Amino acid sequence: MFQQPNPSLLLSDFDFELPEARIAAHPVSPRDAARLLHVSGGALGDHHVFDLPDLLREGDVLVMNDTKVVPARLLGLRGTVKIEVLLNKPEHISTQPQEHACVWSALARPGKRLHVGDQIIFAPDFACTVLEKRESGEILIGFNVPGVALFAKLHAHGHIPLPPYIKRPEGDTDEDRQRYQTVYAKNEGAVAAPTAGLHFTPDLFAKLDAKGISRETLTLHVGAGTFLPVKTDRVADHHMHAEWGELPADVCARLNAAKAAGRRIVAVGTTSLRLLESAVDETGVLHPFAAETAIFITPGYTFKAVDALMTNFHLPKSTLFMLVCALAGMENMKAAYAHAIAEKYRFYSYGDSSLLEKGL
Repeated sequence: MFQQPNPSLLLSDFDFELPEARIAAHPVSPRDAARLLHVSGGALGDHHVFDLPDLLREGDVLVMNDTKVVPARLLGLRGTVKIEVLLNKPEHISTQPQEHACVWSALARPGKRLHVGDQIIFAPDFACTVLEKRESGEILIGFNVPGVALFAKLHAHGHIPLPPYIKRPEGDTDEDRQRYQTVYAKNEGAVAAPTAGLHFTPDLFAKLDAKGISRETLTLHVGAGTFLPVKTDRVADHHMHAEWGELPADVCARLNAAKAAGRRIVAVGTTSLRLLESAVDETGVLHPFAAETAIFITPGYTFKAVDALMTNFHLPKSTLFMLVCALAGMENMKAAYAHAIAEKYRFYSYGDSSLLEKGL
């Protein structure tokens, strides 16, 4: 059972003013030229991502999410009505061609005009059927092509599912298709990028290797729920979305050995952190994991797996801002975000990064 949020926390506790000019519409080039704010207790340091080897310690272990973003935004027609579908996560995947071989939960716009049994046509040879409408606003859709063939169809007809705060009136660009993906992405299934990892380059990896900083990978398929706002005044009343993740046994064993040797575990991204904290027991031992997690981390949470976090700058009143406040301290993070805004750091998915040390 996950640690429950403090019932006294209010959504307004995590609000702050962010000028629209601070929201990054495009990534910097090269990837590791993004700025990086180092937050260690009350101390703040302005750096760049390419300084990361100097900010970490020899023996640190970076844990990275190797999920790969699929072109999960689909534009189709139900009769003459234009429908936009954003896939969320697979509910059933068959390797055999059959009716509704692949079933996904999804968000649709305009969803109110859809009914169970409706067919949405994306291309002459590519369509889905609405199987269910859920109270959450999601729909369940079935495709008549098996898993491998479905991903091929998505790559042929789908679009990169950019966050709503990245404005692309004409749709995703070639830059988006390249840069809204980590250089080490491997396992297809995410509908949003693990954005902390977008800053890494082969050259940066070489410098980390030379410093004696090792790397491990896990997989957490980021779902569309990551973009859903918190709508409850009391934080504890928020229903956290679930995402599927896997921490392999061999990775688990190496991380436990590193922890036993006193080495630090540094999560690259909130997705890596959430999976590690889902897979750890009360004594701090990690166990292999292959399931959904809906862990909700807020101030007061006791971290048992992770010592530090590299992450981008998050939205006001978001579950991710709550998470970083839990790790580094609420007052520290409010001061850090005020500093980042004043110093014109770039926010959100295509923005700059931070390295957060766990608070005492």
